Amino acid sequence: MRRYQYAKLVAADFGAALLAWMCFFLLRKYLLNELTGYHFNAAALFNLASSALAIAIFWTTLYVLIGEYRDIYRKSRLSEIIRLARVSLLGAIVIFFVLLLDDEGVVNYRLYYKTISAYFLVHFSLTAVLRTWAVSSVQRQIRKGRISFPTLLVGSNALALNTFRELERTSKHLGLQLIGFTSITDTVDPGLAAELPDRGSYHRLPALVRALKIEQIVIAIEPSEHRLIQDILTLLEGTPARISILPDLYQMLLGSVKVHHLFGTPLIEIKHDLLSVWQGVVKRLFDVVGSALFMVLASWVYAFTAIMVKLSSPGPVFYRQERIGINGHPFRIIKFRSMYLDAEKLGPALSSDHDPRITKWGRFMRKVRLDELPQFWNVLKGDMSVVGPRPERQFFIDQIVKIAPHYRHLHRVRPGLTSLGQVKYGYAETVAQMVERLKFDILYIENMSLAMDFRVLLYTLKIIMEGRGK
Repeated sequence: MRRYQYAKLVAADFGAALLAWMCFFLLRKYLLNELTGYHFNAAALFNLASSALAIAIFWTTLYVLIGEYRDIYRKSRLSEIIRLARVSLLGAIVIFFVLLLDDEGVVNYRLYYKTISAYFLVHFSLTAVLRTWAVSSVQRQIRKGRISFPTLLVGSNALALNTFRELERTSKHLGLQLIGFTSITDTVDPGLAAELPDRGSYHRLPALVRALKIEQIVIAIEPSEHRLIQDILTLLEGTPARISILPDLYQMLLGSVKVHHLFGTPLIEIKHDLLSVWQGVVKRLFDVVGSALFMVLASWVYAFTAIMVKLSSPGPVFYRQERIGINGHPFRIIKFRSMYLDAEKLGPALSSDHDPRITKWGRFMRKVRLDELPQFWNVLKGDMSVVGPRPERQFFIDQIVKIAPHYRHLHRVRPGLTSLGQVKYGYAETVAQMVERLKFDILYIENMSLAMDFRVLLYTLKIIMEGRGK
């Protein structure tokens, strides 16, 4: 059923783009006064069909890249029309510059404006009609209960009961199928217990999400209990379920609450997708192309650094160490060796300004970040990104999460060669400093974008030029 709904929306967009291009073909002939005496033949029909197919594929790809098909079950028709107008204008401009700018039939710029405007209006109108039909069809399936999302309520007091009743009354359009609640304290509101099954303590949330195939979690506890909410979010880190929190008046005044449906229950949606599809594709493309290009162009730097490492002290040129990456998966990071052999024979230890384990050449490498260059290989392999929170060892992560459990939030993204934490705070010499630096990495993740990556890279270059590494 769900795959069919996705296919229906994609087919509506594809068909609209196909039909719009064919209509525009005739409209363009009219605008250029080429309809008189024009006859379709087999070759012309083939060219029209093939070009329309290519255009439809272009539009569908564009919609995928900007995330149009990420969450089709919570779309607002009005928001879709406004969003579609912007995307249609963008796509029409691209097509204009790629296909229509050098049109031999156009003799003045007024015809250019007419053709681009005509195509935009035709494409937007047809797509708006077909997409509104597809979105309305999906919403009907949700309202009739044919599509629903198993939902768990976190909370066990009167507030949770009120939230349950409010969701039942006003949020049918969301398709939430409440199948139980988890208690926060030993006290459970009898009214709530009469309405929903008690699924046990909130500490069982990860297991319940897996066992009951939960797709939505609504946290209905007092927003002032920040520590408890933080613990719950930490428990749910890495689960596929969407998470919403009941807001208070202060959060509403701050603008944290976004109402997508006028008559729905106001909720704060925890960000699930950190980057749009197109930004994620561009970020990974930059990682791969940038790393490969840098390794080729800087091959002489690699060779020189390797020779100096070999001359600085006995031992291998490279140093490999296990770090924890995206989704908590371990990988082996690679660096130019900057310390003497057996530097950690007494156990894992963080480096400091005057660390006697570091060689003279190693100290210079660290100041200008030469020791990090081999990590471009980790980026190329997909273990890391150019920009992202620095990966740590499990030994130190175990210590950090005792103080700051939300550290696991960093594992939602690929670790990076450089990070906002590094450029704003620097290297950490103690676990306490790691926790202090954590706020900058959390800030990066919550504001993740290509523009943010670019700013971090500029700061990193500034630090390298000033020799402020360690």
